[in-house]
Amino acid sequence: MAIFSGQSVAWIVVLSVFGLAASVFAVVAATVIARGPEPPAQVQPPPQVQAAAAPAAADKSGAVQGQPAALSELPARPEFPPDEHPGLTLARRQMVELDLRGRDIVDERVLAVMARIPRHRFVPEALREVAYSDRALPIGHEQTISQPYIVALMTQLVRPGPQSRALDVGTGSGYQAAVLAELCKEVYSIEILEPLAEEARQRLNAMGYKNITVRCGDGYKGWPEKAPFDVIVVAAAPDHVPQPLVDQLAIGGRMVIPVGQMYYQTLLLIEKQADGSVIRRSVAPVAFVPMTGQAQQKTDDQSVNPANE
Repeated sequence: MAIFSGQSVAWIVVLSVFGLAASVFAVVAATVIARGPEPPAQVQPPPQVQAAAAPAAADKSGAVQGQPAALSELPARPEFPPDEHPGLTLARRQMVELDLRGRDIVDERVLAVMARIPRHRFVPEALREVAYSDRALPIGHEQTISQPYIVALMTQLVRPGPQSRALDVGTGSGYQAAVLAELCKEVYSIEILEPLAEEARQRLNAMGYKNITVRCGDGYKGWPEKAPFDVIVVAAAPDHVPQPLVDQLAIGGRMVIPVGQMYYQTLLLIEKQADGSVIRRSVAPVAFVPMTGQAQQKTDDQSVNPANE
C-alpha cells in the first residue's frame, strides 16, 4: 500500500524545488552583497591614439607585428577640426576598410593614421569629393598625389618607428610627409618645384605638424646634412636607383622607390645590411611621374653616350 498518493508526491516535489531555488538565491544575494558592485571595465583607447611601435616581424607585404609604443615617444600629433561634410568622414572610413584593409595593408599603425588624416585637404578643392577614391589625383604643375593604397603600401614597407628619421622625396602636396610624421620622430621632405614646396610647407604648418621640414631641392641628391635616414620614401621615378640615396640610408634602414621608364616602373624595396651592402626586392608594378633634375640629366647623358655610366 502506498504511503502517499500520486498527487501528494507531485506537490512534495514542487515544494522541494521551490525551497532549493530559494536557498540558491539567498546564497547568491549574500555573495553579491559581500563583494560589492563590480568595478567598471577598462576602456582601451582606439587604435588611432596608440603610437607606433618598433617592428618585430613582417610578412611579405611589409606588415609588422609588435606592441604599440608609448605616446610620449612620438611628437604630439595635430588636432584636426571636424570634416566639412559627414560624407568626407564616411568616404575616408570606406577607403581604409575597402581599399587598404580589404587588400594587404594590415599594419594597424598605418591604417589608424590614414583613417585620421584628412586627405581631402591635400587635393585641389574641386577634387575634394573624390579625394578618398583609390587613384592618383592631379595637384597642379603636372604632378599628382599618389593613390591611398600606394601611400599605405610604401609606408608599411619601410616600417617607420617612433625614433625613425625619414626622408620623403617628392613632397607634392605633403600627404605622404604627413603620414610619415605621425609614425616617425622627424621627417625631411624635398620637392624640386618651388611652388609645390611652398604650398606644402604652408599647408603642413597650418595643419599643425611640427616635425616636418620641407625644402625645395633635387631629391636625387637627398639631404646629406641630415643623413643617415632610417626611412626613405621616393614618390618620383628615376630609371635607376640614385646612389646618393643609398649612401644616405642608415644601416638597417629601408628605402622604397619606383624605378623604370616613364609611367611604368617597378616598386623596389631596398634594405641596407650591417656590412653596408643592400638587398633589393621587387614589390609591384607602379606608375609614378618621372624624377627630374639630376636623374633626368643622367638619363639624357646616357641616351647621348650610352658608354658613360
